[in-house]
Amino acid sequence: MKIRMFRNLVALAVIVTASVAIAPAQSRKEKAEEASKRSLEGLVTDTADNVVVGAIVKLKDMKSLSVRSFITKEDGKYHFYGLSINNDYEIQADFNGMSSKARTLSVYDSRKTPNLDLKVEKK
Repeated sequence: MKIRMFRNLVALAVIVTASVAIAPAQSRKEKAEEASKRSLEGLVTDTADNVVVGAIVKLKDMKSLSVRSFITKEDGKYHFYGLSINNDYEIQADFNGMSSKARTLSVYDSRKTPNLDLKVEKK
């Protein structure tokens, strides 16, 4: 009986030690993943500097060519989160037949949350 209890205590100690060792490793991994991400935000306006509600802002990942979109709300702002610091992105806004010039968020832009405002105008 005492041997069985001793074995159980040893097994429990091993499990606790292993879980304590794994937790910091997961934390380091999460921190590394977070450090490799950034966000992008900005404001969409028209040529008269009025905010544009309902503009479709498209973000194209120039590595994978995937496209994400955001529809501006009452404040005319857009936000994209979880972007890789290792990829270039192209961003453009469209609204009622008007478009902004395409802008690029480069891998060389080291800001964690850059702000790229877009101005829509007739094509």
